[in-house]
Amino acid sequence: MAIRDELLDELLKDYKNPEDLLGEEGILQELTKRLLERALEGEMTEHLGYSKHAAEGKGTGNSRNGHGEKTVTGKSGKMQLKVPRDRKSEFEPQIVGKRQKRFDGFDDRIISLYARGMTVREIQEHLYELYKVEVSPTLISTVTDAVLDDVKAWQSRPLDPVYPIVYLDAIMVKSRQDGQVRNRAVYLALGVNMEGQKELLGLWIAGTEGAKFWMGILNELKNRGVRDMLICCVDGLTGFPDAIEAVYPQTQVQLCIVHMVRHSLKYVSWKERKTVAKDLKAIYSAATVEKAELALDEFAARWDERYPTISASWRRHWNEIIPFFAFPADIRRAIYTTNAIESLNRTLRKVIKNRQAFPTDEAILKILYLALNNASKKWTMPIRHWKAALNQFAIAFEGRLA
Repeated sequence: MAIRDELLDELLKDYKNPEDLLGEEGILQELTKRLLERALEGEMTEHLGYSKHAAEGKGTGNSRNGHGEKTVTGKSGKMQLKVPRDRKSEFEPQIVGKRQKRFDGFDDRIISLYARGMTVREIQEHLYELYKVEVSPTLISTVTDAVLDDVKAWQSRPLDPVYPIVYLDAIMVKSRQDGQVRNRAVYLALGVNMEGQKELLGLWIAGTEGAKFWMGILNELKNRGVRDMLICCVDGLTGFPDAIEAVYPQTQVQLCIVHMVRHSLKYVSWKERKTVAKDLKAIYSAATVEKAELALDEFAARWDERYPTISASWRRHWNEIIPFFAFPADIRRAIYTTNAIESLNRTLRKVIKNRQAFPTDEAILKILYLALNNASKKWTMPIRHWKAALNQFAIAFEGRLA
């Protein structure tokens, strides 16, 4: 809508400094208040069917009945509004609802700050600095608690029937349970769908990470519509492959190579770590399984005398290490590491680092769901070389991508 220059000149005729325009009692605040009150009067006219003092209002059985005072909080601070009333109390204002205490967008600002890892006190200070509005901890809790309904709906939504790749991992979060601070395991399932885009399938909380709980999660995913996963990328948790096979017997389990390397280097002195890591890379960067086996034999011959547990561990997990060798080099990187979900874990850790401990599991769910929601907005592109990968999967897993 075009605004005449003459009107702007009239509004700014007494303007001397920015406070006159932007301050708590400035022109913009007063103009917003007056416009809202005029809009409310217009809504009342629409509701009654006649304008103020109009003759056609006589005998209609309803009429204006003064005004009520209402304080509404928004990005410009607190504002006192005069809200018209009717005698039958049937008027339902639209621009500022009957029970509305905050303008649209203010709650979103609170949720946005919370999702970025700000504590309640930091949110209070931030809102006061920006808008000179004092927000109570109860209000922040009430606004963010509304997210829990979204979490429940999201956690139970139907899923695609097939995910070519699924990454499973867990992070530890501190929570206050029975007056004591304890570790809680947050389980994450990240899928790559048929379009090659990442999709978080769900998050769950339990006391510790274990294969039995993972099996329950996999059963839940199956009940939500996931009938097949081609490749499941996991860390070296004991019993994990068996839990996956119990629910998805056809799924190929791929052990995360990055986890294997980290675990192996635990036994190595700082002085020799680079050399050992280089020799391990010769194993997983080999062109074929046969060459990888030769590289493992060479590694054992060189290092078993000082670090016998490393080659033994790789041999013990060999069947879960080698599946990625069936694919070309440009596809292997998406399969042999859980980097995709570990990158997500780093994002979550940044969000929770300011909190020593969460009071409840619900508090953990709230902030992680919001943080994940923010992170997923960046997942707009498919993973690299996806079309080539899909063609390879169609051949390797014939009939399962239909």
